[in-house]
Amino acid sequence: MSFSSDTKNELARLDAEKKCCVLAEIAGFIRMCGSIGLLGGGKVELKISTENPAIARLFHKRLKGYFGVGPELTIAKNQSAIQKKGHVYELVIGWEDNAEQILREVGILRVREGRNYISEDILPELIRKKCCKKAYLRGAFLGGGTISHPNKGYHMEFVCSSEALAADMKKLINSFGLKAKTVVRKRDHVVYLKESEQIVDLLNALGAHRQLLEFENVRITKEMRNKANRLVNCETANTDKAIDNAVRQIEDIRIIEKGPGLESLPAKLQEVARIRLENPEANLRELGEMLDPPLQKSGIYHRLAKISALAEQLRKENK
Repeated sequence: MSFSSDTKNELARLDAEKKCCVLAEIAGFIRMCGSIGLLGGGKVELKISTENPAIARLFHKRLKGYFGVGPELTIAKNQSAIQKKGHVYELVIGWEDNAEQILREVGILRVREGRNYISEDILPELIRKKCCKKAYLRGAFLGGGTISHPNKGYHMEFVCSSEALAADMKKLINSFGLKAKTVVRKRDHVVYLKESEQIVDLLNALGAHRQLLEFENVRITKEMRNKANRLVNCETANTDKAIDNAVRQIEDIRIIEKGPGLESLPAKLQEVARIRLENPEANLRELGEMLDPPLQKSGIYHRLAKISALAEQLRKENK
């Protein structure tokens, strides 16, 4: 099962304590995955679809508890071109069970200038309180949200059917101090987060505390592994650089040896040159410790730099 499914299953087990939060959660869910059927004569029915049986059970319970109606539940094979396995669970509320009234209460069906219209934004009255904002987001995530497994990357999104809804969802998420962004993907408007810390904060707001801990465990492990890899890469790069420098230093010493000879060098440079030839794999610190008295790394570096300068001068003279 995916990380996203596990998150939804955890959220589907939560209890909403306040009546206002129950309505907000139902509203968020219906807004994301509900559809309206026109039956003629001004009658409508409400259909809500989900591929998760736990979510279907949750909102069957929520709708019955809040509105006093038991939605008809149908189960069909998934016909999606993307996801052909599993089933689709559909909750249907007919006009005789006050589908129109439910649509009004969740802020989808409204009246303007004496006429009904289907809104595309979030009804402000549903999310006045902070607890209701969290509940609305929870319902919206259960209906149209996904989250990637942190092993694969940091990405959490809400797929919205309109630009107006995406703008309101972005505003709602950002009311918790987050920085959600929007993007158009084919016909959908997607609200998303890509920073791990912000995804953790939103999981906390939704109430997915178990998945939050799992997310954090994976994130910390990844960061430690990446840090270790960076250290190894840094060490490897430093080792490669030291080897390249040693090879170049030995080449410089050989040029002097074949030319005027190492005896032409001052005593201190002769000493360093012979130790370098005898210890081609040693680093500067190790070379310094071989001298009597010992010499610091910077001292060895400066002496080898003088030898390189002399070798370069010989190269120019021999051209």
